[in-house]
Amino acid sequence: MSKPIFERVAILGLGLLGASLAHAVRRGGLAGEIAGYARSSETRDRVRELGFCDQVCDSAADAAKGADLVVLCAPVGAFGALAETIAPHLRTDCIVTDVGSVKSAVVRDVSPHIPDGVHFIPGHPIAGTEQSGPDAGFAELFDGRWCILTPIGAAEDDVSHTADRAEVEKLARFWRACGSNVDFMDPHHHDLVLAITSHLPHLIAYNIVGTAADLETVTQSDVIKYSAGGFRDFTRIAASDPTMWRDIFLNNREAVLEMLGRFTEDLSALQRAIRWGDGDALFERFSRTRTIRRSIIDAGQDSPVPDFGRHAKPGDKKA
Repeated sequence: MSKPIFERVAILGLGLLGASLAHAVRRGGLAGEIAGYARSSETRDRVRELGFCDQVCDSAADAAKGADLVVLCAPVGAFGALAETIAPHLRTDCIVTDVGSVKSAVVRDVSPHIPDGVHFIPGHPIAGTEQSGPDAGFAELFDGRWCILTPIGAAEDDVSHTADRAEVEKLARFWRACGSNVDFMDPHHHDLVLAITSHLPHLIAYNIVGTAADLETVTQSDVIKYSAGGFRDFTRIAASDPTMWRDIFLNNREAVLEMLGRFTEDLSALQRAIRWGDGDALFERFSRTRTIRRSIIDAGQDSPVPDFGRHAKPGDKKA
């Protein structure tokens, strides 16, 4: 059996991503010890029952003590306070990283609290489901997905930054061992990319489901009863953790608003095409988007076989 990459991994936040990371670390034998912390005592008790951490701590400081890898897995709005709390307890050769979907705000909030000798390497595994909580975690969540590392000061094709290059490669090796593909980006570029590929789609899903629920001429039972594939997919996305997504939108507001403006312009163009019966314009747009879907499947980021919820079992956390 190969030697673990880290001696002690501290996972601060034990929801879907934190729990899944603990499972992946255990599956791969990537740490000598897994320490976990969650703000809620109920969550900590549940994690002790599930047993995917070697040690469940009642404070973030206790979990971080002695760790050579600390992963912030709480909602991004809590990262600054969390970093301030653990800072005095970090060992000097420790790597601090995170799983947040926003990177510029994380750099802004966490960097001031990182002590000298500690390597801060922001990260974002692009993986998840609409489920939340420690019971939702599973080791395969990161398999075949991308993890983007955004070392401070790095360009897209360069990993020079304030952390040692060797430490960045060590963290990249860790994420690869968790099943992920690894890429590097500048934090600002990351936020623009994720604004269009993740944040805006979630915003649209939350809005369209809310609009359907608010329509006085359509009862809730009719919406549920006649949900076609498109609306059903929106409801899945809109079931995501509200605290996490509130923090994402508040901390990536500039990029989201920029992409929302572009989306609104394109939506207006479609509105005009429908109003004026411009079938050619509609067909051209739909053909382009169909090609995008095929490229996502070719890249291995989704399955070509539709399921439409027919094979999901009641209570299945991974459906």
